[in-house]
Amino acid sequence: MKLTKLAIQSILQHSPGIKSKLALALGCSEGSINRYIRENDDNLTKAAALEVIRKETGLTDNEILEKVSATSSHE
Repeated sequence: MKLTKLAIQSILQHSPGIKSKLALALGCSEGSINRYIRENDDNLTKAAALEVIRKETGLTDNEILEKVSATSSHE
């Protein structure tokens, strides 16, 4: 799963505090969060991250998550 473009935009346009909250929830640095956002990394779909995104942006799961086809490969 990946984040939708709407979710990415909401995170980027939201208060800077959301990145700090995501970093705290995922146990990583804000720099890692910036990379995760840039690469639309799967780490942003972890339960802890989704909870922060839901709370801070007001988006629903359907607005946050985009299903990736089963034929994609992770290398």
